[in-house]
Amino acid sequence: MAISVAASTMTLSLAACGVLDGSGDSAQESPGKGDDITVGLLLPEKANQRYEKFDRPIIKKKVDELTDGKGEVAYANADQNAGRQSRQLQKMIDDKVDVVLLDAVDAHSIASGVKKAKDAGIPVIAYDRLAEGPIDAYVSFDNELVGEVQGKALAEALDGGSGSDKVVMMNGAVTDPNAAQFKQAAQRELGNKVQIAKSYDTKEWKPSNARANMMAAISSLGVENIAGVYSANDGMAGGIVSALKAAGVAEMPPITGQDAELEAVQRIVSGDQYMSVYKPYPEEAEAAAELAVARVRGHGIEFDALTRDKVDSPTTENIPSHLVSVSRLTKDTIEDTVIDDGIYKISDICTAKYESACAEIGLK
Repeated sequence: MAISVAASTMTLSLAACGVLDGSGDSAQESPGKGDDITVGLLLPEKANQRYEKFDRPIIKKKVDELTDGKGEVAYANADQNAGRQSRQLQKMIDDKVDVVLLDAVDAHSIASGVKKAKDAGIPVIAYDRLAEGPIDAYVSFDNELVGEVQGKALAEALDGGSGSDKVVMMNGAVTDPNAAQFKQAAQRELGNKVQIAKSYDTKEWKPSNARANMMAAISSLGVENIAGVYSANDGMAGGIVSALKAAGVAEMPPITGQDAELEAVQRIVSGDQYMSVYKPYPEEAEAAAELAVARVRGHGIEFDALTRDKVDSPTTENIPSHLVSVSRLTKDTIEDTVIDDGIYKISDICTAKYESACAEIGLK
């Protein structure tokens, strides 16, 4: 599978440098711990299926592999509550974990907790979302590319855009810095090709909030005047589709998404959603686990090999980073993405409800 090959290639290249087993020169420069380590993993919510289905188990499995089964992953999920996540981070500091992988609910408010961890000698690696404060590294997808892929796909779905086509933008939560990157990149792609008639920042990324926002847009613009919808992720796309159906729309305008959630892939098959952005979670999660273990062990070469990108946060410049690429998921690319990479089986997608739609696009 493509992801496994990519991850294996990365691991082999590191082994060739003599770093995975600590035999590289820089292993002596900054000595660290061996296999008996604890990686703290703080994830932001459960509404988005990816965190529990992909990120958590993949990180745990990779830590097990890298530590010969001796390493542990201490896990907590904040259920979209920033205060709860701050307390979870404090507990990990009190428990003296060796390193923290942090996917922040609120990138700004968690900064004080990140500093406390730093003061306690615990490195914090921002995972998926760029947290503020003195983080040691950042692992995520190329968020600008996500927005570019979404914006370009929507413009193309509108035949390049006439400049007068009215589009509703359903952006993510303002507490998530990724949402701003998606939005800005998508707007650049849409440019003067469409008219952004309504734009919403969706509290907590909740599908129910996206549905309410979409109902307000329909009421204001008239459903017949909405040519397309930019949705920053798949969960919100589901809420948008629900609102349009409640308004009597039978044939959906093009709607974007992100995350390649199973329900979204099925909506794409049936025509209710135009596209999603496929993000290879195994590659991101495995890179995060490798980076966390390397940071604890003090393997400078391995750490550097995994963080060849640099990004800036509002508080820190030139953060060592690992940015994973993404791709467009439409009816035409389902097999080349989520099927080939083993994310879903055809039987997962083509249930009885979607059997005929799958047959129409040759997915069988």
